[in-house]
Amino acid sequence: MNQRRVRSTLAKATLVVSLMSGVALTLGGCALAIVGAAGAGTLIATDRRTLGAQTEDREIQVKASSRINDALPDTAHVNVTVFNRRVLLTGEVPDDASNQKAKAVVRDINNVGSIVNELAIQGASSFSARANDSYLEGRVKTAMVGEKDLRANYYKVECERGIVYLMGLVTQDEGAHGADVAAQTPGVEQVVKVFQYIKPEEAVALEKAAASDASVVSAASAPVDTGATVGTVPDSPVTSRPLDKQAPASVKDSDIHSGNPNPTPAVK
Repeated sequence: MNQRRVRSTLAKATLVVSLMSGVALTLGGCALAIVGAAGAGTLIATDRRTLGAQTEDREIQVKASSRINDALPDTAHVNVTVFNRRVLLTGEVPDDASNQKAKAVVRDINNVGSIVNELAIQGASSFSARANDSYLEGRVKTAMVGEKDLRANYYKVECERGIVYLMGLVTQDEGAHGADVAAQTPGVEQVVKVFQYIKPEEAVALEKAAASDASVVSAASAPVDTGATVGTVPDSPVTSRPLDKQAPASVKDSDIHSGNPNPTPAVK
């Protein structure tokens, strides 16, 4: 590889890292702050999506959230979660017209592969209910981190009205294991699998591709001081129910079943 190509590759990687950092700041609900290129490279290496796919997902999420907020009435409460071009819509809308409008808005965004619509037609959830959902979401993530033989970074977790939605590029066994951990978490009422299933050999190939992307990003920029505060994370203001013995939550698949990690874009 000649010097000009190396400089071009590094410049492109630096630009993408900058975009990712800006988008991360836009997504206020995310509990993750990118503190430097080296840190970003580490995070990318644990994700089976390529660097380009991760960036594309963030762009879709920002656009969808903004456009849905502009198009729907104030009484709507819609969360947008994107993984590998699959868009998950959760929350509450006042009527079917708003429900259809939300889907239409997402369908018009470039590069959307598929839409999983889990919106409920009912009044918007209360602040306390949303706080409890955030608490449960964190609880599931913590349970996954502590689970033996499970890589928590392979799963994206979203919680709405006590229902946990799981996304990710996983094998059948990984999907079942992750869903079981979520279902065993106290307070979770139901687990919905929104996975894109891949074969074990595909998982290995995707991890190698992601690691290759990470090495380019790490070489592109030196760590920078973002002024992020590092210290003890305060306790959640939500009071959980006692850790009593409860029956595991039910588990079901979403309405979309796809073994293709690169779906055909949604029809416009």
